[in-house]
Amino acid sequence: MKEKVEALDKDKLVYRYSVIEGDALMNKLEKITYETKLEASPGGGSICKTSSKYYTIGDFEITEEGIKAGKEKALQIFKAVEAYLLANPDQ
Repeated sequence: MKEKVEALDKDKLVYRYSVIEGDALMNKLEKITYETKLEASPGGGSICKTSSKYYTIGDFEITEEGIKAGKEKALQIFKAVEAYLLANPDQ
């Protein structure tokens, strides 16, 4: 997989990158762009907001099933990162 950083705003805590090559594009997508934004939570901690945009090739349409599968994979990655950070707070 090949990725490209589109934006990194340290002040606003926003990171945007695109997957531009690889199996995830299935030869049907030009790219997939992900944006992650962190915000302070009123009760302490932080809130992580993510979005994704799919750029299709030709008349290919993404199904709701495909979107749900992508969200589930992303959630698994976030949970793994969260678990690591909670277990290793000094790193």
